[in-house]
Amino acid sequence: MGRLTGKVALITGGARGMGAAAVRIFVREGARVLIADVLEEPGRALAAQLGEAARFQRLDVSQEGEWEAAMAAAEAMGPLNVLVNNAAILHAAAITQTSLADYQRVINVNQVGTFLGIRAAIEPMKRAGGGSIVNISSIDGLQSKNGLIAYSASKWAVRGMTKCAAIELGRYGIRVNSVHPGGIDTVMGNPGAMSFEKVSEFYEHHALPRVGLPEEIANMALFLASDEASYCTGSEYPVDGGWNAGCATSGCRAPEQPQARAALYAGSAWRRALLCARSSRQAGWFRRTRPPTPSQMNSTSASAPVSRAHRLGGSARCQG
Repeated sequence: MGRLTGKVALITGGARGMGAAAVRIFVREGARVLIADVLEEPGRALAAQLGEAARFQRLDVSQEGEWEAAMAAAEAMGPLNVLVNNAAILHAAAITQTSLADYQRVINVNQVGTFLGIRAAIEPMKRAGGGSIVNISSIDGLQSKNGLIAYSASKWAVRGMTKCAAIELGRYGIRVNSVHPGGIDTVMGNPGAMSFEKVSEFYEHHALPRVGLPEEIANMALFLASDEASYCTGSEYPVDGGWNAGCATSGCRAPEQPQARAALYAGSAWRRALLCARSSRQAGWFRRTRPPTPSQMNSTSASAPVSRAHRLGGSARCQG
């Protein structure tokens, strides 16, 4: 018996990336899943691969009128128990280079889309006797960085809406939590389609010095969707390799080159962290390990090797 046996879930942005990983894991654990996305071709293909347990419904989360049809399609599969608000887009630019249209486009998908999803799920979940709403925020909903004025604003909003909704909806048996991914190997997190080893170099100053995998976010969503999280609501769950904990600098030494040393001490904190990670790697202080594949995650052998069979594509960027 799976961890979600008998449950019906609607996952936005479910055609690829983190959303698709959640769809596959939810189906594996016994759920019936409605894949909701604007990307029709990959969404329908994924539903076809998974058989009767999955269906596809086109949904632009920023359009209020489309949510009614999505909820009806989900309830046609059974009482709605789970909503994963995953759909999101990213616009990276300095504040002075971000137009109002750029800003509103991100807000409409990431923030308004989440609000519309929460609101649309309330009555179906009341009819089901309760449920779980999982809002995918970001590490940038816990902190921020330059160039992400719209994205970070939207992800902080998701975090705040999660808490408000948890307080309002708990009396109906509806739990609401947010998940905060760090750097994940998807089209959004790895737009250049670099190898796992190459993209992991950008994270070598983290406690876990590698990029994350879509399945690792999906596994957290699985826990929150399941009855195992029955007393969890209104909280944020980082899945970030320790990014939010801070930069790993213990034992770090400055590079030998004078110019690099000057940049290490006079440059920005971000640049200092990158130089620190590089010099530490050269000295052997960091050892990047590959994460286990899905089959190895399920292995009962304590000695099972951990390796990355192939780079996983996809994205949480499923709008626009």
